[in-house]
Amino acid sequence: MDIKRSLVLLFSSYGCFLFGQEKTIDTVYVFDNQMSKVKLFHKVNSISPEDAKKNSANLSEILRFQSPVYIKENGRGAVSSPSFRGTGAGHTAFVWNGININSQFLGQGDVNNIPSMGFDQLDVKAGSVGVIYGSGAIGGTVHLNNSLDFNKGFHASLFSEAASFGTYNNFAKASFSNKKFSFKFSGNYSVSENDYEVKESRNYINLNGEYSNTNFNFAAAYKIAPHHQVSWISEFFNGDQHFPVFFDSQTKTKYETQNVRSLLVWDWNAPKLNNVFRAAYTEENFQYFDNISNPKSSGGTGKNYILKNDFNYFLSPKWNLNIIGEFQVNKGEGYMSGIKEVSRKVGSLAGLLRYFATEDLRFEAGIKKDFVEDYSSPVLLSFSGNWNLTKWYNLNLNTAKNFRYPSFNDLYWQPGGNMNLKPETAYQFDLKNQFTIAGVKLMLTPYYIRITDMITWIPTSMGNYSPVNTYKVQSYGLESQIEYERKFGKHSLRSNLGYSYTKSTNVETGKQMMYVPLHKFFGNIDYRYSFLKIYVQGMYNGLTYADSEEKRSTAIEPYFVMNAGISGTFLKNYTIGGKVNNIFNEIYQTTAFYPLPKRNYSVYLNINF
Repeated sequence: MDIKRSLVLLFSSYGCFLFGQEKTIDTVYVFDNQMSKVKLFHKVNSISPEDAKKNSANLSEILRFQSPVYIKENGRGAVSSPSFRGTGAGHTAFVWNGININSQFLGQGDVNNIPSMGFDQLDVKAGSVGVIYGSGAIGGTVHLNNSLDFNKGFHASLFSEAASFGTYNNFAKASFSNKKFSFKFSGNYSVSENDYEVKESRNYINLNGEYSNTNFNFAAAYKIAPHHQVSWISEFFNGDQHFPVFFDSQTKTKYETQNVRSLLVWDWNAPKLNNVFRAAYTEENFQYFDNISNPKSSGGTGKNYILKNDFNYFLSPKWNLNIIGEFQVNKGEGYMSGIKEVSRKVGSLAGLLRYFATEDLRFEAGIKKDFVEDYSSPVLLSFSGNWNLTKWYNLNLNTAKNFRYPSFNDLYWQPGGNMNLKPETAYQFDLKNQFTIAGVKLMLTPYYIRITDMITWIPTSMGNYSPVNTYKVQSYGLESQIEYERKFGKHSLRSNLGYSYTKSTNVETGKQMMYVPLHKFFGNIDYRYSFLKIYVQGMYNGLTYADSEEKRSTAIEPYFVMNAGISGTFLKNYTIGGKVNNIFNEIYQTTAFYPLPKRNYSVYLNINF
């Protein structure tokens, strides 16, 4: 890749200028302008909305079958958490249009309380990008990105799906744009009785497992001058999860959440520099009902006010300077949790220097300092290099130091909160080797991560749990991936197969961490002929320990799950399709005692206007 193409990638995501040119690239505006830069130096798995519809039940299903991430789910649609490269849920950052949206209370994201529809690109990045995306981006990041087209006129689409277990999923989207103005709206409603049975697993019935989600997105952009553009996007989410019980006699519980996210952006683009100023507001509200017939028993409200400025300047055609400043005010108030009107100010200043040495060699060095109220945070460093040694071999090196500061629950939950916690610190390294032969891409990426001062909730002598800085964790392994795509006449074939080996251990005991499988395989194969499309996808998980002592008796057994689907497009705008999930009726679970559904079905209709 030559330098000019690198700069096109560097800036095309938000429609700015090529160095030395005055003409605007009038194509697509992406709210997270940093992703185009990240992709120059890191491997990123991108999942399009079309691919996401293969696993439209929830975001957990998408990530489980289309990425190397391990997803721990307490039954279909219930509480769900991710694990990148053997790290915990708190070491994954969920990023919405460039803004970290992890809960300030939990320090992580509940995958099934994040919409699976409404984004234009889902990007999954293994490894640290903490210099750009902040605390918690240690194991990896999941990016929910939106974009706006210009000069495209009016477009609309409708997706409606009916599936097993009384599941219905409806999604609508409409957009309009001309040369200066762009607007987009989308809405999604999903509901499920979710009453599946797995008799082979202790006669399990998913009692009280129903859920429903509603999500709305609004986005707009206006070019106020040749070099200036203002953009806005807002998202509103409402979720209702009932937590499964094992017997009818047990008390039924549920969890409700309402999330608001709004982002205002001002872009200033010039031939040698561009500046992106952001003002964001995010809000999380949640209520837990220990008896669904009674009023809420606990809950909380978190509000985040965020200002962020991203300054990019080309010192010369080969040298690029990027300075990112951010300031946040995080506020939280709990109900029946002992958390009363807490507040925290967080600031950061980061600098990245990129050097495009030749057409085939480029480097990036980063440094960042966070200023967290009442905490001393380390200086973060990162270094990346990307080298096309030959036409068929690419070498990509990444190393970084990152950290994660304690959440509101870690500090203030009563009883148990610990005000004396130290931030976690992490060091990591990975080396991607990519071979391209006869149209086949093979990627082999060995990696190593070491985390110190791990925050863990453990039982106390008082009978409650409390978080403490306990042990060190090291994780090492290998990620591999094969990609192939070919078109011949009316036929097209696309495949993506991945395998990961993960050894993640408590340094003191040498035992494998809980819910970290040694082996995971995932694969997707798509075939298209004229108006017809067929896909097959599979996922294998190796033996997974459900405790910290490697007890074989309580471990989750290996399993292989395969899904398939077929669709046909008629009159260009009408698509009818059907899916079969878990074709072989595999009995499997990702969390002990909570099996996931056996064979199930869905049919859908998609209309484009």
